[in-house]
Amino acid sequence: MTGSRIVSLGHYQPSQVITNDQLAQIVDTNDEWIRSRVGIAERRVAGDETVADMAAAAAEKALASSGFTAADVDLVVVATCTSVDRCPNVATRVAAKLGVASPAAYDVNTACSGFSYALATADHAIRAGAATTAIVIGAEKLTDFTDWTDRKTCILFADAAGAAVVTATRDGEEPGIGPVLWGSVPERGEVVVIEGWRPYVSQEGQTVFRWATTVLPDLARQACEKAGISPSELAAFVPHQANLRIIEPLARRLGGDQAVVAKDIVESGNTSAASVPLAWSKLVERREIPTGAPVLLFGFGGGLTYAGQVVRCP
Repeated sequence: MTGSRIVSLGHYQPSQVITNDQLAQIVDTNDEWIRSRVGIAERRVAGDETVADMAAAAAEKALASSGFTAADVDLVVVATCTSVDRCPNVATRVAAKLGVASPAAYDVNTACSGFSYALATADHAIRAGAATTAIVIGAEKLTDFTDWTDRKTCILFADAAGAAVVTATRDGEEPGIGPVLWGSVPERGEVVVIEGWRPYVSQEGQTVFRWATTVLPDLARQACEKAGISPSELAAFVPHQANLRIIEPLARRLGGDQAVVAKDIVESGNTSAASVPLAWSKLVERREIPTGAPVLLFGFGGGLTYAGQVVRCP
């Protein structure tokens, strides 16, 4: 068995921005109320773009800086919970848009933890010899499922995609993706749902908040332990961008004050499975994390599912 490593990242966001002041013209809210409760200043909203369109744009950007071409890719994995179409899956559509010939291609739906789940499955496939080079994507069009008259949820959600190119390690090279810590709390799965034929996102916000701020810090530390890393050694912590009031206490309780903490929630909103790769790609693009430095990715949300792993920064 071999290991795998991430060689490049890419992200995509639609051009349309909706500010808090614009939302205040639709529902009974205001900029101060939104910022104080969730930390969001603005979010991006897709028009005619589909989940597959955004996923392909992020993947194309990641592939362009990877040193690989579409011909090298033999696995495409897309994490999403907002694809309108049941079939074909998003991964095959992305492969077609990129010109990837005959890859293994599948979607993963664990909502906001989706990217970490997808990354783990790609890592496992490469370690087992079933793939050599993969594109792993988190992509969501949550605004297709947003009730713009519900001020508790319409302030939160947005659209985006983030992607990573993952390949097998070279001889003698240390793996760049650590063991995944993943799991769920299925008996609490009803607290975040998108149900029915024409659904809206609904959630029990306080239940999610209490779970995220009390249970998740220990799970994040366990993800570090599985990789043989102390939180004090982390260069960055990239959690799911659910709510700034979740991210900040989660980071404090994890420890590792020296780590850069992703707070893309402020300018991008909650983009579910896209939020971790989106936030991470931006940090790398701004050169805020050194190459090869350890980074903890940690997704959590609907299901209630969670997954995290320590990776080395490309």
